[in-house]
Amino acid sequence: MDEKDRQIIRALQRNGRATNLEIAAKVNLSPSPCLRRIRLLEESGAILGYRAVADQRAYGLPVTVFIRIRLERHSGETVRHFESRIRALDEVLECHLMTGAADYHLRVVVAGLEAYEDFIRNRIHPIGGIASIDSSFVYGTVKNTGVFPQIE
Repeated sequence: MDEKDRQIIRALQRNGRATNLEIAAKVNLSPSPCLRRIRLLEESGAILGYRAVADQRAYGLPVTVFIRIRLERHSGETVRHFESRIRALDEVLECHLMTGAADYHLRVVVAGLEAYEDFIRNRIHPIGGIASIDSSFVYGTVKNTGVFPQIE
C-alpha cells in the first residue's frame, strides 16, 4: 500500500458516499486510476466494507459503557465460549482482547441504566467463567473519528 492508497482510504473514511470523481479530485488522480485503486483495495481486503455512521442518541441508545472483563480461567474452551457468546450480543459494538489487568475491553451501547442492568444480569452473567466485571460510563465524548492518521 502506498501513500496514494492511504489518501484514498482516508477520503473514503471521511465520506464513504463520495463519488469516484470526488475521491479522484481529493487525491489528485484521474478517475480511471482512482477507481482501479479502490477496486484493488476492496479486493485485497484493505477496505473491509462501507456503512452509515449513525447518531446513537437519535437511534435511542444514548448510554455508552466501557466494560473490562477478567476471566476466571484462560483455557481454550473457556476463551472460545466467552468470545462466541460476546459476538452474539448486539449491544457489544466492540470487544478487544487486552494485556494488563483485564482480559477483554468491551464498548457497549444501551438505552439507559435499567437496560444496562438487564444486559449485565441477563446477557453477561449467564456466560459464566467471568472473574470480574468493571464498568465505566461515558458522560461526554471529546473525539470520535473513524479516519486513520496520516503516516509520515
